[in-house]
Amino acid sequence: MMSCLRIGKKFVAGPPAAKRGQMFESERPRGTGRRAAGLAELIYHSTVREVRRSHRNALAGLLLNIAQAVIFVLAFYLMFTLIGARGAGLRGDFLLYLMSGIFLFLTHTKAVTAVVKADGPASSMMKHAPLNTAVTISAAALGALYIQLLSLLVILFFYHVLVTPVEIDDPVGAMGMLLVAWFSGVGVGMIFMAIKPWLPEFTQIGVSVYARTNMIASGKMFVANTLPGYLLPVFDWNPLFHAIDQARGHIFLNYTPHFTSALYPLWVGLALVAIGMMAEFFTRKRASASWSAGR
Repeated sequence: MMSCLRIGKKFVAGPPAAKRGQMFESERPRGTGRRAAGLAELIYHSTVREVRRSHRNALAGLLLNIAQAVIFVLAFYLMFTLIGARGAGLRGDFLLYLMSGIFLFLTHTKAVTAVVKADGPASSMMKHAPLNTAVTISAAALGALYIQLLSLLVILFFYHVLVTPVEIDDPVGAMGMLLVAWFSGVGVGMIFMAIKPWLPEFTQIGVSVYARTNMIASGKMFVANTLPGYLLPVFDWNPLFHAIDQARGHIFLNYTPHFTSALYPLWVGLALVAIGMMAEFFTRKRASASWSAGR
């Protein structure tokens, strides 16, 4: 039936009575495929926001990241040249040897920092449904990976064109180790993120100490095969140490890792992500925006 509305002396037909309350009805549940597509779209737009967060101009942000990696490589190249330790690594391109360690180190560290800085449960962004911490963590991690991969490809391209052809024995395996280094960094970052609402100062110091420790403990300045036996336990705990050494095994034809494992950093990353998810869930249920009101 059509309902009528009286305006002055005229009667205007209105919408059917059955549709009048439609604007107050709850949204119908969507299928699994549509929900997954909606979540992927939300993560994509959040990732774009994360990439643009560091710098308003995306190209300028990429150039800054490339400059940081180049400065790292040049600094270590000059250091090794001055102390005469260029032959202490392995047979092959020395600059590629340095870049293999520095790229994985930066990817791991940037993943840790990005996840820690992701919007937490007490952030004002959480008021915008259907945003949640899973989306912000995923976006922060993917944004860091995107910037590092793009920087890596640009640097290798110009090195290949301007300096010397880049030869990688197993590119797929080397890329796999880069992803493993990133994934383990995501796991470490989730642990720190879960602690952050409870101990913000400790988290900030802990992330800084972890990054400084990995400057040496990651093994980017040496290879595991050259270490004496009594020093291996000092580095063997670090998943990044295993990832870098295994990556060099895939990059260089004449190097075969004997003391590291490709599966160890993957299992450690999975364990850290699982623990981080449980800790983040515990924190999310108890976190309050008023915790940081007095800080």
